[in-house]
Amino acid sequence: MVPGPETVRVNIDEDLDLDAAVIVALGCNDKGLWASCREALEAALARFRCEGIDILARSSWWASQAWPDPTDPPFLNGVAIVRTAHDPHALMATLGRIEEMFGRRRSTANAPRTLDLDLIAYGREEGDCEGLILPHPRAADRLFVMGPIAEIAPEWRHPSSGARASALAGFATVGRDAHPLR
Repeated sequence: MVPGPETVRVNIDEDLDLDAAVIVALGCNDKGLWASCREALEAALARFRCEGIDILARSSWWASQAWPDPTDPPFLNGVAIVRTAHDPHALMATLGRIEEMFGRRRSTANAPRTLDLDLIAYGREEGDCEGLILPHPRAADRLFVMGPIAEIAPEWRHPSSGARASALAGFATVGRDAHPLR
């Protein structure tokens, strides 16, 4: 996957230990109070820094139809590789707080959302610990997650399967229309 012009790489080089990568996916299909979903997602990334989440690398924004209901507004998605002192549960709580700040209301499953933040991986951690399943159980099936990861870290390996992000992006079955914005 060729990185788009909006791809931002900060401190990503050979020294980045992809086995220790903490990956957060971002999505939006309801701009809420923002001028656009892109603006909401950029503001969310800026909020990360205020919450003790440092961005090491981020993808460009990827557009796709809403899933599972393509009549909902289309999505804008991306991923960030981050560094944080938060453990996985504290990080999930922080991500939930950021979603609430951005007007996220959990009504029905897969309803349009102002901000969706998912912890995709926390290093090589695996399993279900007090309701937190790592790696994210459905991430490998979603092109709008695997495509952005492959864009910035094609050699990243899924903690459970060991498959590279670049391969998983090719096999993803959900969101096959996802594509980077140029």
